[in-house]
Amino acid sequence: MKYIKKMRGEKCYLSPIFLDDAELYTKWLNDLEITQYLNVGVLSISLQGEKEALQRLAKEHNYAIIDNKSNSLIGNCGLHNWDKINQTAEIGIVIGNKEYLGKGYGTEAMTLLIRFAFDYLNIHTILLQVFSYNERAHACYRKVGFREIGVWKESRLQKGKRHDTIFMEITPEILASVQSSKIN
Repeated sequence: MKYIKKMRGEKCYLSPIFLDDAELYTKWLNDLEITQYLNVGVLSISLQGEKEALQRLAKEHNYAIIDNKSNSLIGNCGLHNWDKINQTAEIGIVIGNKEYLGKGYGTEAMTLLIRFAFDYLNIHTILLQVFSYNERAHACYRKVGFREIGVWKESRLQKGKRHDTIFMEITPEILASVQSSKIN
């Protein structure tokens, strides 16, 4: 088996990154339909550049998102800018395989990584930013339990239109209240 089940969910699991997947990541990161929601969307990503990026990411808390049924790579998620003193980090995700968009895989992958960050890495606050036109991701983050903490007005120029950047956070207390409300 190529992938290792580090964190397990019902639909997917998170595995350490494998450098062999660089070609697939490169394909995704050059697909404007996928990258229009990412800061790397305008970059031209070479295979060599992606291999180097994956080598860096593999040393940190970045994980491949793997479909449980097919054991195939569908995306990536990870923690960045980890401040161990203040116990904060930023989180990011991309579902590169379009067949898996809008089916709950992103929500589950984010929940797995957040639980890991809180329970094992002792992170207290996880931050993210999402562009206002990325409604699917914004809904996913709210479903997981993120709350909005600020808006940077008209900070993103996409296809000739200005859009806001929304800043969101989650803490163990927020996650616990979301999970208890789902049980009741």
